[in-house]
Amino acid sequence: MDKKYVGSDFDDFLEEEGLLVETEAIALKNVFAWEIKKALKERHLTKVQAAKRMKTSRAAFDRILDPNNTSITLKSLERAAISLGKRIHIELRDINNTA
Repeated sequence: MDKKYVGSDFDDFLEEEGLLVETEAIALKNVFAWEIKKALKERHLTKVQAAKRMKTSRAAFDRILDPNNTSITLKSLERAAISLGKRIHIELRDINNTA
């Protein structure tokens, strides 16, 4: 058994494999998509209705909800949030501070 990663944390492994940034982007997009879907249910809105509020297409709205599509712009994410009565809060944290 390869003991190269014994004692290291998962982030170290992902970084060494060159996967950390992409993995974090997908995780963040999953959370965002989950929050948007939750807001749709709370407001009893369909995707079509939400897309109309954003003044975009249903296909574009579906891309916002696609957790694997991490190339969505901040502007699109903000418009989606605002169309559902939400705001996005972005925060920069020190990498070494996990609290």
